[in-house]
Amino acid sequence: MNWTTYLDDHQSRFIQDLADFIAIPSVSAQDEHFDDVVRAGEWVVSRLVKAGITNARMMQTETHPVVYGDWMGAGADKPTILIYGHFDVQPADPFELWDAPPFEPSIKDGRIYGRGASDDKGNMLAPICALEALFSNSDQLPVNVKLFYEGQEEIGSPTLPPFIRQHADMLQADMVFSSDGGQWGEDQPSLTQGLKGLVGCEITVTGADGDKHSGMHGGGIANPIHALSHIIASMKGLDGKITIDGFYDDVIDLTVEDREAIARVPFDEDEYVRKMGVPQSFGEAGYTVPERLWARPTLELNGVWGGYQGKGTKTVIPSQAHAKITCRLVADQTPENVYELIEAHIDNNTPPSVTVAVERLPASAKPFLVPRGHNSSEIAGKVLEDVYGKKPYNIRVGGSIPVMSMLLDELGVHATMLSFGLDDEQIHAPNEFFRLSSFRRSQETYCRLLEEFGK
Repeated sequence: MNWTTYLDDHQSRFIQDLADFIAIPSVSAQDEHFDDVVRAGEWVVSRLVKAGITNARMMQTETHPVVYGDWMGAGADKPTILIYGHFDVQPADPFELWDAPPFEPSIKDGRIYGRGASDDKGNMLAPICALEALFSNSDQLPVNVKLFYEGQEEIGSPTLPPFIRQHADMLQADMVFSSDGGQWGEDQPSLTQGLKGLVGCEITVTGADGDKHSGMHGGGIANPIHALSHIIASMKGLDGKITIDGFYDDVIDLTVEDREAIARVPFDEDEYVRKMGVPQSFGEAGYTVPERLWARPTLELNGVWGGYQGKGTKTVIPSQAHAKITCRLVADQTPENVYELIEAHIDNNTPPSVTVAVERLPASAKPFLVPRGHNSSEIAGKVLEDVYGKKPYNIRVGGSIPVMSMLLDELGVHATMLSFGLDDEQIHAPNEFFRLSSFRRSQETYCRLLEEFGK
């Protein structure tokens, strides 16, 4: 029996496996689900062993666990491939907006619904199914394989860096493939060339030692909300350009080839504006919307609060005002440097009548950019073309996957993102789903990929 027949014959079982996997509420952001994250890791270990990866185990970090497995029987003359994914999921709230309970998977119209179906349980299970199918032909794989799955990606992988550093020899590979990410369309493959980095902070502006009567003290003391508004307004111009000194200094400018590659990907700005429900697009002048979304750094205000928020009027000068800001970074910016620039800018733009405190937010990631002509990405592109009958688009993504830059720093290997979730699959939102057609295609792609590297 060849692996294609095996995939066809066992697809219903694989789908049931995915449903069982989704049913585990492995929400890493909520302490009450920590044991469920552990249970999901144990499930992955069991599923790896069932697929033929007998050397599989769960390993501890300072917080949420990881799963590691390997099969190194192909020999030293064959390459070693590391496959990455994550088994934790986002919180499912608000539950009332789900058509069915988020951890009771349902199948409808060729889709499986449930939290984590697309991000990342369906995507990370696919290569495990592919390994099982390849083992069905013999007791051998065409290449050496390592598998590395984490249970903390959805909270920014906070304790993964020391783990990767400590176990770099164990994880060392010739090529890395990430099963976390996405595909351009159901019938249009893509390869992600870049991810943005992330850094954020919370600003607290303090005036008086408590809320004060605005009639009695207005004109005598500063209002922290006014001061915070001034600080925020000083960070970005009406042309969309970030006005923090030095913010763009480390940014690698887009080349002509970069802009041509981005322009080849279909994008309807009018349709984008309609979907977003806004009067028009907005962003840094001199760049197209896709260029800004994928390849230019951003600074966004994520929340502002202070003073009276209830119904009616309460005439106070608030004691404090707060804001949360995050920046998405591009190569070669670093979270540390950008945070220092933000701190300096806030210090230089704070009125003398208030005090300000800046606290760095815990989530952080370096930007990630695959070099042009990257070998494993080139081969993956050819495999995708064989599977889909179309050349993949080379795209970039505005989001962050922190582990990609962590693996690059410690292993010296750029990862190829080979995953199959689509933009409309409601990841991080109610009614998340994964197309079963993508689930099947992703299994085939990984089978073909490993065979191609084994030649």
